[in-house]
Amino acid sequence: MAERYSRPLLVIAAGGTGGHMFPAQALAENMLAKGWRVKLSTDARGARYTGGFPDAVEIEQVASATFARGGIASKLAVPFKILGGTLGMAVRLLRDKPDAVVGFGGYPSIPALGAAWMLRLPRMIHEQNGVLGRVNQVFATRVDSVACGTWPTTLPDGVEATHTGNPVRGAVKARAGAGYIVPGDYPMSILVIGGSQGARILSDIVPPAIANLPMDLLGHLRVSHQARDEDEARVSTFYDENGIRAEVQPFFADVPERMSEAQLVISRSGASSVADISVIGRPSILIPFAAAAGDHQTANAQGLVDAGAAIRIPESKLTIEALTEAIETVLRNPKGSQKMASAALGASKPDAAEELAALVIALAEKGQK
Repeated sequence: MAERYSRPLLVIAAGGTGGHMFPAQALAENMLAKGWRVKLSTDARGARYTGGFPDAVEIEQVASATFARGGIASKLAVPFKILGGTLGMAVRLLRDKPDAVVGFGGYPSIPALGAAWMLRLPRMIHEQNGVLGRVNQVFATRVDSVACGTWPTTLPDGVEATHTGNPVRGAVKARAGAGYIVPGDYPMSILVIGGSQGARILSDIVPPAIANLPMDLLGHLRVSHQARDEDEARVSTFYDENGIRAEVQPFFADVPERMSEAQLVISRSGASSVADISVIGRPSILIPFAAAAGDHQTANAQGLVDAGAAIRIPESKLTIEALTEAIETVLRNPKGSQKMASAALGASKPDAAEELAALVIALAEKGQK
């Protein structure tokens, strides 16, 4: 027990979506490898994404809330839930004082960051997207350091940040720069992934766009399509009825492996997806989620588009015909697809977790002084 508490402690605050939790997991893996203890502060919703976290990470669920959900009564209760969660977290932090607290955004990160601010503990935030999320907007001027996954990121006046890139999980890092097999007259793979909030349009448009491809391409294709629970059956049925070899699931636990085997990735441009695509190095068609706050998914895609690694199609221009044309552009052009894969790799920051860990350690050392 004494040895346990002699090691430095990092509290990670994150939740809400995989976009917040995956980079948090990557930092946790890195800090554990450096001999730190790691606690994750999240709520019940965020806890659904903790299955991939190492067993050594201590999971603490805290009360939090958002104005974005529920009726009038729920909204009226939000400040009290947040205050209660923050005070409860402050007691925990006083009991087991962390050397640093890092928030990754999402409303479940409010209690830990709020308590760290109250107690003047060393604290920082990491923003994955090109536009600060609402919670990170609040804390950007109340932390000691700001790290950004996408560059440039729009920041409040007077706030400076370090571009670390978006940390990727160990399973992605293990596939970094995996050899790319260009499209040809042999089995090819397309991976379709999308965030839970905006995957429906991909389930509506992607299957018929693939079915619309010429038979000489279609006969070589197999598809891995991540669809929401309520869309899984109809998407799977569509592929079956059109003779397309496809595996449809609400969640693929082996996305890094499937991505490394794919000739093309069709995806939303959430920060974690963009990071995974670039680190593994694959051509992609990116369809930003139009309802994303501040249109941050368009900003997330910009780096890969500018590098010539991705084709970006706004939702407003996403039609079956437009997507079919984009898919065919990649699969008909082996040299071009190879250049896209190489460009994606060139735009990646595979050591983002290491860079972020270095900032955390520097923050903790400064706090000790």
